[in-house]
Amino acid sequence: MSMADFDAIYEEDQLEEHYEDQTVAPVPDPIVIRGAGNMTVFGLSNRFNTEFPSGLVSRVAPEEFKATIGRINGILKKTLPVNVKWLFCGCVCCCCTLGCSLWPVICLSKRTQITLDKLLEWENSHLYHKLGLHWRLHKQQCDSNSMMEYVISIEFIPKTPIYRPD
Repeated sequence: MSMADFDAIYEEDQLEEHYEDQTVAPVPDPIVIRGAGNMTVFGLSNRFNTEFPSGLVSRVAPEEFKATIGRINGILKKTLPVNVKWLFCGCVCCCCTLGCSLWPVICLSKRTQITLDKLLEWENSHLYHKLGLHWRLHKQQCDSNSMMEYVISIEFIPKTPIYRPD
């Protein structure tokens, strides 16, 4: 074994130790925005709170946050009243149709969720991913009871350590 081979191994070990000392900053917990409306259909509230969360300070401008929530609330304002009407009609006719009259409101509710998912994906790709954030519609259990509700979850994307070798 020559002295040059020994130096190469030594340098490689030294580099590995150097990169192990560098730590990645921890990712904060996601911010959850709950529905703030007075009407909920299949867990989806008719509006979300527009109050700017303190966890987004210095990450997003309050105007951008309110514009995104405004677009979400606009979709809910258009779709949920129709869903409620179909739900009421479905409940009235439920006994005669053996529950089949509830299918239209289930399909409309699913369509509303898909529309919101598409909106959030557009917002993510055009703005929020560049800021290290990811918005999504997320189903979780209510605090007060065992029912499920849809919330907006704003997750922080971990920064990629660009100086660390592959």
